Amino acid sequence: MTKNKVAKIAYTKEDLALIDQAKNALIEKVQKGRAKEEKIAKIIKAIEFAAKAHIGQYRSSGEPYVLHPISVADILLDLKMDISSVLTAIMHDTLEDTHATHDDIAREFGQEIAKLVDGVTKLTKIEFQPEHVKQAENFRKLLLAISEDIRVLLVKLADRLHNMRTIKHIKNPNKRLRIAHETMEIYAPLAERIGIHKFKNELQDLAFAEMHPEIRKSILNRLEFLRKDGNSLVDSIIAEIKANIETAGIKCEVEGREKTSCSIWRKMERKNVTFEQLADIIAFRVFVGSIEECYKVLGVIHTKYHMIPGGFRDFISTPKSNGYQSLHTLVMGPEQRCIEIQIRTYDMHDVAELGVAAHWSYKQKVRSDGIQFRWIRELLSILENASNAEEFLENTKLEMYYDQVFCFTPKGDLIALPKGATVVDFAFALHSNIGLSCIGGRVNGRIVPLKTQLDHGDQVEIMRSKTPMPSPTWEKFVVTGKARAEIRKFIRSKQREEYYNLGKAILTKAFQQDNMSFKEKDLESVYEKFKKENVEDLIVSVGEGIVNRIEVVKALYPQEKVSENRMTNPLSLLRFRSKKVQKEEKPVEIQGLIPGMAIHFAGCCHPLPGDRIVGIVNTGKGITIHTSDCEMLENFSSTPERWIDVSWEGAGASIYIARMKITISNEPGSLASITQAIASEKANITNIKIVGRSLDFFELILDVEVKGVQQLSTLMISLRSVDCVHSVDRYKS
Repeated sequence: MTKNKVAKIAYTKEDLALIDQAKNALIEKVQKGRAKEEKIAKIIKAIEFAAKAHIGQYRSSGEPYVLHPISVADILLDLKMDISSVLTAIMHDTLEDTHATHDDIAREFGQEIAKLVDGVTKLTKIEFQPEHVKQAENFRKLLLAISEDIRVLLVKLADRLHNMRTIKHIKNPNKRLRIAHETMEIYAPLAERIGIHKFKNELQDLAFAEMHPEIRKSILNRLEFLRKDGNSLVDSIIAEIKANIETAGIKCEVEGREKTSCSIWRKMERKNVTFEQLADIIAFRVFVGSIEECYKVLGVIHTKYHMIPGGFRDFISTPKSNGYQSLHTLVMGPEQRCIEIQIRTYDMHDVAELGVAAHWSYKQKVRSDGIQFRWIRELLSILENASNAEEFLENTKLEMYYDQVFCFTPKGDLIALPKGATVVDFAFALHSNIGLSCIGGRVNGRIVPLKTQLDHGDQVEIMRSKTPMPSPTWEKFVVTGKARAEIRKFIRSKQREEYYNLGKAILTKAFQQDNMSFKEKDLESVYEKFKKENVEDLIVSVGEGIVNRIEVVKALYPQEKVSENRMTNPLSLLRFRSKKVQKEEKPVEIQGLIPGMAIHFAGCCHPLPGDRIVGIVNTGKGITIHTSDCEMLENFSSTPERWIDVSWEGAGASIYIARMKITISNEPGSLASITQAIASEKANITNIKIVGRSLDFFELILDVEVKGVQQLSTLMISLRSVDCVHSVDRYKS
């Protein structure tokens, strides 16, 4: 929330009165919690420190700015947070907006408080960037702070909550709307993820009031009408439910609570129903002492009232990812009213309302392997692997917004994933290395494609290879931010490695052609001419095709005559190259590569091991491999500098795609005969297309997986021996 920096050197009497009033209210609340005198003294000292630091600063409401951090501390006291969190809240804006320093806070309050205040400090505005980039960058830094201490996030959420409570004082409607959107998209979901529904509900409702004021007003008017008409009904329902449970010998408390206007609106949108058609505007909650009693109460409720099919959910045996536990059931209750009843223990209710704060203890901090912290570690993993802030925010939103599905490992461990998650997402959820080495999966005992979407209760087993080899195509179907970030990170590192090796091989060959020696350290004198950060970047750029290899040779040996016209007619070179030249010029070897990396195999001619091949440098994309007789090479005859001599030596990939054109008789069983022949040669069909048909014959284009030209030749001979086959040829489009 913006503040006004007014040139005042002292508070007015009215200001001091307001500050004293806020301070006394805070101290009174602390004293009710039976805090020791030394803690109270620290809080008073912190308020005085903040008041002095913020002197001359005022909020949009005209109040002294220091009232804001005192209010944030008051919100944290409602969560029963420790003294360090309260002190941090009181001073959370001093480092950015005042003359106070980290050392000042450390000297007065200790290093722990100084570190926490530093983590919560508002982020410096990023100039000359679009608003969504600012938001992403701020969020990125915020999550970095969380990695140090979860209290940083709690203070930040309390800060946002108080800002939303006072948002009406901001005069600019566009600014209010932007803050409301940010709250709805980032802060409310964050509060939900750590289980603080108390914060989430209020943040959502305050943002909803700003974004959709007319809709909210309409819902509140209808709720008010129901209250006038139905207060006695709610009381009678509570009394009847309580009486039925206590008759069964179970002590309990029952309450009825209205849902927020935002949650009502979302449910109306999701179910596509009117306000009058909603059955669970008021949720009735039953509180008992133990888990066993929760299920006993459920039995009483279902015995007394008819359960509505599909209306029961058990979050006790299968908690939500933020630790929420409760039994939810929808029944036809008293007076034939459809009502929702939630059954939970008192401890479960604390977690439901306060989330991670319910587990907080000043002397014994929350274990980092708790449910609430698992998602934080996942977000930090995304943060490490994201190349920029926008990608991080995009991935994090994926983590926060999808509904959950619960799957099991073969050992019975429960894994929570976003709805729509695939086998690959499951693998990465287990561990990054498992995801990177994943080659297959079994769901409920059956082998399924990697992009298979998982459902509740699926048992998933991951099959792995010895070496990590993720496919770039995985990024198209994974939905978790962690999986996407890990895949991108691996592909980027692998791609750079391949471009580096390819660039080094290209430069070595280029220098050898002119009888010049090449050493990598020699490039240290020229890489700046190509506007590169270092030698490695220059070599990578050569591999990508961004920097011409001949220009590098010229830069290093400007006095020498470089044979740049050596391949004036590359097509002629292919046809008439002598054996002597082939021996003298060692071609660039093709290494085992992930498809889509530095070297690509042309789809027009489908080169196979055993074919004579040539490489064409594509700017920014590496090298495309063609067979030497491919018709597409004619298009590059005028650019000899783009041609690279390559060979299959060192090729590590075991399977390649070959394309054949087959003419078969139009008779029953023909297709079965050729597929049987292909299978007998241990080849696999990956694609089949009918390109011509008549009364007598069909023409097919088949893509098959083979190990090289030799296997393809054997396969074609085998097909020609099949009675229904009239012709088989290797097909090049």
